[in-house]
Amino acid sequence: MRWRFWKRREPMPGPGDEGWEQALVNRVVLDHLEEQKRGRRWGNFFKLLTFAYLIALLVLFWPDNFIDQVTLGEEHTALVDVKGIIAPETNASADRIITALRKAYEDENTKGVILRINSPGGSPVQAGYVNDEVKRLREKHPDIPVYAVAADLCASGGYYIAVAADKIYVDKASLVGSIGVRIGTFGFVEALQELGIERRLLTAGQNKGILDPFSPLLEEQRAFLQEILDKLHEQFIGVVREGRGERLKGGDELFSGLFWSGEESVALGLADGIGSSSYVARELIGAEKIVEYKVKKDLLESLAGHLGASISEFFLRLGGAGGYPVAR
Repeated sequence: MRWRFWKRREPMPGPGDEGWEQALVNRVVLDHLEEQKRGRRWGNFFKLLTFAYLIALLVLFWPDNFIDQVTLGEEHTALVDVKGIIAPETNASADRIITALRKAYEDENTKGVILRINSPGGSPVQAGYVNDEVKRLREKHPDIPVYAVAADLCASGGYYIAVAADKIYVDKASLVGSIGVRIGTFGFVEALQELGIERRLLTAGQNKGILDPFSPLLEEQRAFLQEILDKLHEQFIGVVREGRGERLKGGDELFSGLFWSGEESVALGLADGIGSSSYVARELIGAEKIVEYKVKKDLLESLAGHLGASISEFFLRLGGAGGYPVAR
């Protein structure tokens, strides 16, 4: 409740009382001044609200590396993160990684590029898009080297991206490899039978429900799926051989889906050496200053996509949403 509503005022003299005209004028003047004061308070409030809104917009759309770009004015190492599940609508989607890479290469102060990878893998299609783009940018900008640096995990789709770089550096405790493809789902056929539940699935096409967890997987369907996986695996192996070439020192076990520590991966030719992003920037690229390039989500996209990305990541960890092949 505002002060003016409970502040006690002297009774207003009525007509005929001595000095009532002057009292009326005084009351009108006081009320007018009070309205002006209230108007100024509301005006200041809305000005402050507008200022806060503009600040929020500035923070929301301000590029993360804007200050670096403005104050740097010298050669630097561009850093692009590949973090988390590689899938559409995630922070590690092909669209986001490729856009960040292009911005890095377009900057005239970029002396070299680092792909810092911390990913268990994901979509082979998304990883393939990034691999192709890295090779295209390397060919277009031969004077700008690109290095992949593995953090905790550089597996499957993450490694698919890494082999497109000039060289791969890892930490001695990084987990590297997992060159394989998988489809994961569940089977509840016997459980339904024990519970006395009848499954009613109507399809047009006898194999349309091939990965339905409540329907039996026929042997010919299993063979069909295995053939697809084998073809995707061959593609993966071809990409790795193309990227690593004669540096590979192991045999077929490299492509069995196993993964190794960073030290072991260097010995097997899956990586070129031990080193962090700082080491690569300082010792190999020769530009110790690191500027991160990434595509920020707007506020609405972040809020709307958070739940969907969480659900997508959950299913991918189970082996692929809807049974879709996952290069992991």
